[in-house]
Order: sequence, then structure tokens, then C-alpha cells
Amino acid sequence: MNDAQLLRYSRHILIDEIGIEGQQALLDAHVLVIGAGGLGSPAAMYLASAGVGKLTLVDDDTVDLTNLQRQIAHTTARVGQPKVLSASETLRNINPEIVIAALQERVDEARLAELVLPATVVLDCTDNFATRHAVNRVCVAHKVPLVSGAVIRFDGQVSVFDTRAGTQPCYCCLFPQDQAFTDEACSTMGVFAPLVGVVGAMQAAEALKLIMGVGESLAGRLLLLDGLRMEWSSMRVARDPACPVCG
Repeated sequence: MNDAQLLRYSRHILIDEIGIEGQQALLDAHVLVIGAGGLGSPAAMYLASAGVGKLTLVDDDTVDLTNLQRQIAHTTARVGQPKVLSASETLRNINPEIVIAALQERVDEARLAELVLPATVVLDCTDNFATRHAVNRVCVAHKVPLVSGAVIRFDGQVSVFDTRAGTQPCYCCLFPQDQAFTDEACSTMGVFAPLVGVVGAMQAAEALKLIMGVGESLAGRLLLLDGLRMEWSSMRVARDPACPVCG
């Protein structure tokens, strides 16, 4: 770590639980962020500012005017641009030292495996169950911890699925992939803008903790946020021995 980095990250380094070793772990880390929208924007911005050495952003969409109410990595001038390129510009302005890979792709499971394998942590910032299950299957197969978030209307949720030790549940234990779930889109249901910032920031926090090996992660717990009452609730999630993914 050079003198400029010691100064840039000094407020992290001052924390006993982080120190130089923890900050170096961030600089050496590679985080895969799937989705560069409402959740991916704040998550990636905090990961970049914290000094995660490499960020890979994956999203096949372009910036739309309706995104700007909540997707804070994008600007009015970038409407029509690929989201990953727009977000990359924002992240480079925050921290020009990090490496950013911007992939405008709709990835299948084989491609996901290629992207997940070199990652330290994966953030699922998508908005549909099929993709979430595909990401979960690949993360379990390659033993890469997964930080998952979701927001719709005034409701948010966030959890960590880390099956490396073989004792914690995966996403499929909580939402079985053979059950029918309805994808609720922001375009039809709406979303309260600040909640994606809250949940996205929490995803970044959990990812940073996992990389540095500090504190206790949300593995085995699902946090639920009622934004109308601004109340958090927590529920324990047990590993399903019969789970077709991690059982």
C-alpha cells in the first residue's frame, strides 16, 4: 500500500478490526456485481470507495429516464447508454485506482460459472427469481459467498448465503426453486427510492465484512425492512438437508 492509499483509506485503517491487513484484503479482492440498477448502484459505489481492487459489473440493460429516480450511479446525460458503462464512469470518478470490468451481457449459467469462479464475493442485485436461483447454484458449486438483496414498493430484504462451511443455508433453502414465485417488477409495482440505497449499502457492508473476515455476517439470517414503519425484523433461516442445490 502506497502513501496515497494509506491516506485515502485512513478512516478504515484506524478501525482496530480492519487495520492495514483488512484494507489490503479489500485491495486484493475481486467482487462480482450482477445488476447495475437500483441495488447495484449504491452497492458498487461503496465497494469502489472502500477500495475493492477489482469490480466486475454485469448488466445487459441501458439507462432509461425512469431509472433515475433511484439508480444513483446514472445521470440524465447518460440515458440510452449501457448501464455498466454509465456505472463504470461513476465508479472511476469515485476511485480511479480500482480495476472495473463492464460486461453488457445477459449471462447464462455456463457464463456465470466463468464469472463467479475468480470472484471473492458475489452480489446479486437482480430483480427476478430465475436469475437469483442461477446465481445461487453457481455460487454453491464454486463455494463463493453470495450477498442477496431485494426491494419492491416499501419492502426490502437482505441476506448472505455462504455455504463454504457446509452448515449454512443457500438461497434455494429459503426460496425453493421448484415453487412458483411471482416476479414483482418496479415498472408495475413501483419502488420507494431510498430503500434501494439502504439495502444496496447493506449488501456492500456484508461483502466488505466477508472479504476482511470481520464481524458476523448475515449467513443464516434474513433481514426484512418495512419502509413505511421503518422497522427491521430478522428471521432465522435453516439449511435444508434435502435442498437440491446445497443438501
